[in-house]
Amino acid sequence: MQTGDGLLVRLRPATGSLTPAELRVLAVAAERFGNGILEVTARGNLQVRGLTAADVAGLASAIGEAGIGVAEGVAIETPPLAGVDTDEIIDPRPLALALREAITALDSPLKLAPKLSIIIDGGGRFHLDNIVADLRLKAVKTDDDVAWLLSLGGTARPVALLDHRKVVPGLLAVLRRLATMGDAARGRDLDLEVIKTELAGGAYQPTGLILATEPAMPVAGLHTLADGATVLGVGLAYAQADAASLTALLRKAEELAAAEIRLAPGHGLFVLGLDHEAAAIMQGLAFSLGFRIAPDDPRNHIATCAGTGACASALMETKAVARVVVDAAPELLDGSLTVHLSGCPKGCARPSSAELTLVGAPSGYALVVNGTASVAPSAYTDANGIKSAFAHLGALVRENKDAGESARSCLTRLGAARIAAAFEQG
Repeated sequence: MQTGDGLLVRLRPATGSLTPAELRVLAVAAERFGNGILEVTARGNLQVRGLTAADVAGLASAIGEAGIGVAEGVAIETPPLAGVDTDEIIDPRPLALALREAITALDSPLKLAPKLSIIIDGGGRFHLDNIVADLRLKAVKTDDDVAWLLSLGGTARPVALLDHRKVVPGLLAVLRRLATMGDAARGRDLDLEVIKTELAGGAYQPTGLILATEPAMPVAGLHTLADGATVLGVGLAYAQADAASLTALLRKAEELAAAEIRLAPGHGLFVLGLDHEAAAIMQGLAFSLGFRIAPDDPRNHIATCAGTGACASALMETKAVARVVVDAAPELLDGSLTVHLSGCPKGCARPSSAELTLVGAPSGYALVVNGTASVAPSAYTDANGIKSAFAHLGALVRENKDAGESARSCLTRLGAARIAAAFEQG
């Protein structure tokens, strides 16, 4: 797609993972054919920025020569540590593969919305509960087996509890209904009662079933799984990395014999196959290169889009403002909330609601409290006042937070009016 700094290429590995050598090939190609900036998106896709039309073929050849398969067709997403996360109920990858094969085998291809997404989540500590999807399947333990809870359009309301033998036919029925509604139809457009009726023959009624949703663990950090395996999580600072830094990190991963790299929602990646000592060595290098390596890094809690210079729609230099937030308002970044910095009302970096969303505007910056970038803002400030505006928000939390209270709880208690008033003091 065309962006402010040239063409952007987005890809997801067909196998769900890359070797360190394969990802290093992509980093080198990003510097050769693009502007050397790579991103991992909020959904865990890889993006290469700054290409020209003449460069795209070269990048495609580099990907092909490295033997990297790229996922095509309907986006079917599984958690980043699927099959490895020892806390998950079941490995969702076989079901994802079966569904993809069933869709491919249809006599008449389904004409679906280009951005339609399906999440198949086996649970675990790195689940995808906070990622918006048109169709979501979540593994649920039953008395004698595992079933899959279907929900639609990002809603937490259960629609049907599908037996594992009925789940693929059930999903195909839902996708066929979407196709009949036109290639712009999304999961939110489906009638829940109609879907319940259609699936009744192969589903249990999930009466009274409520799935507790908790935030997934931050990617950044050294994670020890239940079987004793160590996984290194590394986050890209404000979703981006330069090719040189990423290449240096990946060379160290190869030197230490890391087995694979998995891209992760939340703008990060997991390194698998290292023992604890080797993972700690690599973590130290990642820190020196500017990556996020710890769960308490305040940058973990800021979501930014590409911003001005990289996106023609953006009216905010999001990376610079992010640094302002870290310096001026550390009280907001205790991990209990997300500060979303959006260059325009599209809110690409975080389509879902955030506690605090700053949106670029022609006259400065607009603050949305408990909403998305597209809703009516609660307060405004100009470019000169942004540092003091966030400093006042930090002071608001610092001066009003009870002992043991989180920033999110404090701001919720104070309310949107107090937050807006503090912001506009700047």
